[in-house]
Amino acid sequence: MAENFKGKLFVFSAPSGSGKTTIVRHLLKQDRFNLAFSISATSRAPRGEEVNGEDYYFISAQEFINKIKNDEFLEWEEVYRDNFYGTLKTEVERLWAQGKHVIFDIDVAGGLRIKKKFPNETLAVFVKPPSVDELKIRLKKRKTESEDKINMRIAKASVELATAPQFDKIIKNYDLEVALAEAETLVDNFLNTPYQNNEEE
Repeated sequence: MAENFKGKLFVFSAPSGSGKTTIVRHLLKQDRFNLAFSISATSRAPRGEEVNGEDYYFISAQEFINKIKNDEFLEWEEVYRDNFYGTLKTEVERLWAQGKHVIFDIDVAGGLRIKKKFPNETLAVFVKPPSVDELKIRLKKRKTESEDKINMRIAKASVELATAPQFDKIIKNYDLEVALAEAETLVDNFLNTPYQNNEEE
């Protein structure tokens, strides 16, 4: 890890279909923030045009389990049976070594775990959809998953929405332009906030 650089971490979490990926992609385009995307590892198969090492690190479920045993993850979760997602420790080290701040587009549980591990370095943001009904419409529009899978995601979303107060900030994504501007302001402010040296937070 770059000796003199410890970057900041920006966690964006939300139920599937809330628009967090759109927000994260927008923030990555703002050069002044010097952000790099933390690529998650997953045991699921690539979807659509997804590229290994760009969208995700695609690994087998067995390989994922081995890495869990070797304590190679900052956070991980079995989202559905044999369907793992996680953040490799080496990924954050790789980006910090490049002198970058790291942005995450991850599951709610994973986002909270990163905040717990790096309380001072992390800004955890929850992206709230307009409503669960709107979420269902967005997921259906994607046409990437079966009705059953969509229903599973909706059930999970209700549970995830209840965790919103545990995050540092909440962005309500009713209007995308407003949400993007709000996200920029949050990142800007956090980058300009010095680290807290007192450990008694």
